[in-house]
Amino acid sequence: MLQIGVSLFVFAAVEGFIIPIVPAPRLGLSVHTLSALQGLMLLGFGLLWPKLNLTAAKSRIAFWTYLYSSFATLIPYVMGALWGAGNSTIPLAAGPAHGTPLQETLIKVVLYSAAAPFFVSMSLVFWGLRLRNRLEAVSSPQDK
Repeated sequence: MLQIGVSLFVFAAVEGFIIPIVPAPRLGLSVHTLSALQGLMLLGFGLLWPKLNLTAAKSRIAFWTYLYSSFATLIPYVMGALWGAGNSTIPLAAGPAHGTPLQETLIKVVLYSAAAPFFVSMSLVFWGLRLRNRLEAVSSPQDK
């Protein structure tokens, strides 16, 4: 997670240079900001992960669903910025940029597919934190 987070920071830095030349610069700026935010979130989760009390299977599910959700959110913004599309799904970021029906549909399908995996991952992370906190409270030295 840490390496992916740093990679997203690098992507955000490089992508910042092309904002003025993409067909939808407002979406280009959104890609820049979103990839930096996701990089920061992945760094935070990478540092948090060892503290989670999850089985190996649950940890893998949480990891892969979060990673999928992150990129399924970022990629439609990249597609929209490069195509000059996206205002049917992300109107605030896309502004007047409207692509072909196929482009608009692809952006919508990929972006909407990010929601369920995100909630699965966050539920598992929350559960892993909850169990750890309960175990720490039970074995607290203050109780002895």
